[in-house]
Amino acid sequence: MRAEIPYARAGQVIGLLGGSFDPAHGGHVDLTRAALSRFGLDRVWWLVSPGNPLKPDGPAPLDQRMRRARAVMRHASVEVTDIEAWLGTRRTAQTLAHLQGLYPGVRFVWLMGADNLTRFHLWGQWREIMHRVPVGVIARPGDRISARLSRAARIFRAHQLSGRASVLLGRAEPPAWCFVNMPMNSQSSSRLRARGAWRP
Repeated sequence: MRAEIPYARAGQVIGLLGGSFDPAHGGHVDLTRAALSRFGLDRVWWLVSPGNPLKPDGPAPLDQRMRRARAVMRHASVEVTDIEAWLGTRRTAQTLAHLQGLYPGVRFVWLMGADNLTRFHLWGQWREIMHRVPVGVIARPGDRISARLSRAARIFRAHQLSGRASVLLGRAEPPAWCFVNMPMNSQSSSRLRARGAWRP
C-alpha cells in the first residue's frame, strides 16, 4: 500500500490526531468534529500509525485500518493519512519534527483525548512535543479529573488556555494547551475488538 502524502498550504492550521485506529469508530469522529470547531483548525489529519511489526499482538494491517478509517470519517475538512509509514517515524516528536520540515508555514496542533493526557508524561520526548506545537485535549468519558491532575497538566499549568479561549489555540505559540469538554461517546477501539465487532 502506498503512503498518502497530504497537501497543505502555508498559513493553514492543521490538527493532528494520531493512533492505531484499530478500529476507527464514532468516538474518533466526535473528537475530530469537536476539535475542528473548538480549536480554530482549518483541517484535521488522522495519522494512522503503521504499528510495530515486532509485536505479535500488533494492530490489524495498515491498509485495512485505513479503509475502515476512511469509511467512518467522512468530512470535507478531514484527511485520513498514513504519512508516518512514508516518514518511517514511530514517535510523535519525530513525526512532528518531520512534518514541520516538510510543511514550512503550516501551523500544527497535536490532538488527544483526555485519557492520553493522563499518561502523556510516559511518552518519549513528551516535553519536546509540548514545546513544538500547541496541544488540544478533548475530554472523553471518565478521564476528566485524572487528566486535569496529570503530571503534564501540572507541569504546564501556566501555559493552559481557558476553554473560552480554545479557538485561539491554533495560533498560539507553544508551549500552549487547552482542555475542552465534548458530549460523551463511550466507544473505544479496545471494546470493539473485545466484542469481536472489528474483524478486518
